This record gives sequence, C-alpha cells and structure tokens, in this order.
Amino acid sequence: MGNDLLAAIGLALVLEGAAYALFPDAMRKAAAMLFTRGESAVRIAGLGAVVIGVAVAAAARMHG
Repeated sequence: MGNDLLAAIGLALVLEGAAYALFPDAMRKAAAMLFTRGESAVRIAGLGAVVIGVAVAAAARMHG
C-alpha cells in the first residue's frame, strides 16, 4: 500500500506540473479565479474532486 500511495502522489505531481508547464497562463487564471469564489463553492469543488479521484482509483484497482 505504501508503494501505491507514493506512486499516486508522484503521478499527481507529474500531472499538476505538466499542466503548469504546458499552460502557465491558463493555470494562473484558474488560480486567480479560485480567489473570487466563495468558501462553500471551493469546498464543494474540492469534495467533488475527492469523490471523482476515489472513483477513478477504485475503478483502476478493480480493472488492473
């Protein structure tokens, strides 16, 4: 499990780093937009991302 967790963290860093490297202006705009949203909207988006992430990880483990 520890190796899976490290691999998942590494993959998340690769994906986020690639987004900043490939689309720096869009990522800057997205980060700035985050500050204009209310706390509840940011929290709901975060929870949605967690749910989607768990679903994708579960599907990958079931089919892999």
